[in-house]
Amino acid sequence: MTEARQGHGGTRQAENAQVPGIVEARGIRKVFVRKHDTTVALERLDLTVPHGEITALVGPDGAGKTTFMRLVCGLMKPTEGRLHVAGLDVAAHPQQVQDALSYMPQRFGLYEDLTVLENLELYARLHGVPEDVRQQRFDHLLAMTELAAFTGRLAGRLSGGMKQKLGLACTLVRSPKLLLLDEPTVGVDPLSRRELWVILEQMVREEHLSVLVSTAYMEEAARCRSVFVLNHGRILAHGTPADLCGLAAGCCYGVVPPAGMAMRTLQDRLLREPAVLDAVPAAGRVRFTTRGRPEELSALRELQLAAQPLVPRLEDGFMMLLKDDEARQSVTAPAAGAAAMTKAPQALQAPDRAAGIPAAAGAPVEIEVRDLVKMFGDFTAVAHTSFDVRRGEVFGLLGPNGAGKTTTFRMLCGLLPATSGKLRVAGVDLRTARTQARANIGYVAQKFSLYGGLSVYENLRFFGGAYGLYGHRLRQRIAAVMEEFQLKEQADVRADRLPGGYKQRLSMAAALIHEPKILFLDEPTSGIDPLARRAFWQQITQLSAQGTTIIITTHFMEEAEYCDRFMIQDHGKLLVLGSPAEIRARLGRQGAGMDDIFVAIVEQARGGTADA
Repeated sequence: MTEARQGHGGTRQAENAQVPGIVEARGIRKVFVRKHDTTVALERLDLTVPHGEITALVGPDGAGKTTFMRLVCGLMKPTEGRLHVAGLDVAAHPQQVQDALSYMPQRFGLYEDLTVLENLELYARLHGVPEDVRQQRFDHLLAMTELAAFTGRLAGRLSGGMKQKLGLACTLVRSPKLLLLDEPTVGVDPLSRRELWVILEQMVREEHLSVLVSTAYMEEAARCRSVFVLNHGRILAHGTPADLCGLAAGCCYGVVPPAGMAMRTLQDRLLREPAVLDAVPAAGRVRFTTRGRPEELSALRELQLAAQPLVPRLEDGFMMLLKDDEARQSVTAPAAGAAAMTKAPQALQAPDRAAGIPAAAGAPVEIEVRDLVKMFGDFTAVAHTSFDVRRGEVFGLLGPNGAGKTTTFRMLCGLLPATSGKLRVAGVDLRTARTQARANIGYVAQKFSLYGGLSVYENLRFFGGAYGLYGHRLRQRIAAVMEEFQLKEQADVRADRLPGGYKQRLSMAAALIHEPKILFLDEPTSGIDPLARRAFWQQITQLSAQGTTIIITTHFMEEAEYCDRFMIQDHGKLLVLGSPAEIRARLGRQGAGMDDIFVAIVEQARGGTADA
C-alpha cells in the first residue's frame, strides 16, 4: 500500500505515474488582490487527478477547493504555475478545456419554471449535443436517476434530492472526459446522497468517467479512490482513504457517557482536554482521538469511565491533519473561515458536571404540538403530528427531502399557519398570537440571510431593534453577543465579506441578541466541514445548559446523536420519536451509525427491505 504523504505541497503520485493524469497541476498559486487586502487562496499546489477514477478534495471552508475547481474549468487563471486538463494547457486553451469537461457548482442553475425534460433539452442545446443522440442520452440519464416518471414536473416542485439528481443529469447530457462536482450533496438527505453516489459510480464504470469532487462528508470521500486534504490553500496529505485512516492508527477510542449525561456534554468536556485532538458522538458513544493514554484524561478519571480502542475512520485522520496544521499556524494571524471556529466562544462558561442532562420529565413544556395538520390544496404536507419539547432540550426534526420537516419547522417558528391542530410555543398559542410567540424565538436560516451590505455591528443593531431593543439595553446586548461569538474584531466588516465560519457566528449572534427562550436552527451546518461542526455543537451544548431550548433540522444524521430526542418524518407522517438510545434499541441495532438507522426507518416505512 502506498502511504499518504504529509507536508507543504506533499502529494502521493498515482501508482501508474508514467501515465499523465486527466488533471496535472504543478506549482499552482492563486492570489486575489483586492482594494484593502491580498489573499493567497492556493499556495504551490502539485496535484494529479488520474483517469477513470473518483478523486476527492476535502478541507475546511476557505481551504481553496472551489478556487482550484474554477481554475481547472478555465473560469480564472492561476497567478503562477502550470495546469493541464486532458492534455490541454488551460491558460492557453480555456474554451477547448471547457468543451472537454462538465462542471456542477454548488449552486447549479436549474430553471425552476421549466420541466425536468425541458431542463435536459436546454442543457443539451447549450452543450451542442446532436439531436440524433439526445433521446438515447436522456433515456439513460432519466432511468439512472429515477426521474423518468417526473419528466413533466416543474423543476421548482422537485424535492431537494430530486433537484440534485436533475442537476447531475443536466451536467452529464454530454459525455465529458472530466466531471467536476463542487459539494454536490449539500442539503441532501442520506437516502438521496446514497442514490447520487450509486449513479456516479455507475457512470465511472460504464463510461470510464474521470471525476474530481469536493465534499464536506467524510463518508463520501471514503468512497473515492484517492483523497487530497487541503487547508489554507496547501495540500496537507494525499492518499487512498485507507492511507489517510492510517494516520490515526492507535489514537482512536470510544467511551459511553454515564447514565443521565448527554453525549454532547461528554464530547464538550473531552474537547477541552489539551491532549484530545477530536471528539464526536457516533454510534451511541463519544469517539475521540488522542496521542496520549486515555486513562490519563481528567474527564474520564473524574467520571470513572473506561475507553475502548476503535478502528480509525477517514474523518479521524482528516481531523488529526487539520488540528496539527492549525497548531502549526497558531503563531501567525488568526485563521479565517471554518478553521477559525475551532474553539467554543470564550464568553460562554463551560457547563458544570450536571449540564446537558436530558430534560427531566418535570421540566416545563416549551413547545406543545397536538394533531398538527398542514394542507396545500389537496396535498397533505404534515399529517396529524403530535409531540412536546421541554425547556433546555435539544430536539431534532429529521427526514428525507420533501418529508414535511421544513413545513413543520416553519409552523413551529410562526412563519407558516397550520391548517388544523394545537400549537403552543413558550406558552403562547401560535394560531392566535403569532407575533407574541415570535418574541420568544430566535431563528437561524439554512442560507446566510443577514444583510450583506451592512457591517457586523449594523446587522446586530438592526436585528436588535427589530426585536424591540433600544438605547442602553440594545448597546449592552450587542456588546455581549459580539464578545460571546468573538466578533469584536469584525465589527466594521461587511457581512458579505466574512468567511463562512464568521457568517455562522453572526447569524447565531443576531438570533440570540434578544435572549429568546427557543432557538430554531434550519440546517445550520449544511456544507460546513467537520472542524466547524465540532465548534458549532460546543456552542449549542452551552446554550442548552443555560436553559435555551433548541430545535434543529439537519441532513448530517450523525448530528442526531447530539439531540436529547429526535423525530423522523416522511410523506408528512411521523415515523419515529425518541432518544438516540431508545430508537437504536427499538431497531435492535445498538452499534449502528445514524445514517444506517435513518435509511432503515425510512425504507421500512416505504415498504422497502433495508436492513440497517
